[in-house]
Amino acid sequence: MTRSRKLILAAVALIAVVAGAFLLWIFVLRDDAPAALDSGDLDAALSSTTVAAVTVPETVPETVAPTVDQTVATTSAPVDAGPDGVWSVAADSTLGYRVQEVLGGIDVEGAGRTSDVTGSLTIAGNQATAAEFTVQMASITSDSERRDGQFRGRIMSVDQFPTATFVLTAPIDFGAVPADGQSLTATATGDLTLRGVTRSVTFEVEAKLEGGRIGVLGSIPILFSDYSIPDPSNGFAVVKDNGLLEFVLVFDRA
Repeated sequence: MTRSRKLILAAVALIAVVAGAFLLWIFVLRDDAPAALDSGDLDAALSSTTVAAVTVPETVPETVAPTVDQTVATTSAPVDAGPDGVWSVAADSTLGYRVQEVLGGIDVEGAGRTSDVTGSLTIAGNQATAAEFTVQMASITSDSERRDGQFRGRIMSVDQFPTATFVLTAPIDFGAVPADGQSLTATATGDLTLRGVTRSVTFEVEAKLEGGRIGVLGSIPILFSDYSIPDPSNGFAVVKDNGLLEFVLVFDRA
């Protein structure tokens, strides 16, 4: 066998190994992106209320009631308190992005999420009259350190633009005051700021009052060029020019 033929066979073998390793990563080793947030996630977040712990002495006299452990506090208000008032974003909230990618000609989905969200919501009757939230962008992570590095660096430049914000600019009219456990849908309009660029956005939300908490589910389509977001594509992945900002926000009384 000639030297050139050996080199060709070696090159073919190397390509086959690299291709096989890539396919193994895509179909076996790579973690699937979490499914899009939906009503099930909203219900799960609302049900994660911290319940006050009750300390029961080993021997409880008939005239002594169990005492509440003061080190653990409930985060929810009484169910019949009604929704009017100011509410704060709870730690059970989730916000993130979702994009479509092409890896080696194979369509896949990438997603990153965080619970590092702060903000508030004001309810008066059947309307949300004010709302705002802030996200710490560096806290958003996915299943890929490579993607996260690109996201925090050249794509979102989190050192320069550490937060993303949303501010409601018109009341959200839900049409009715929800009963406990009832979901309502409505349209929200506000100013979304990403990478230092602010644009007005309008999108659908699902809201639910349950167990003394309020949950809001929604997603906002994002065209990267609208926010001066650089093309996320690189030599490893081709990313479409748009994505989704998706969220489940849980609110407890302020």
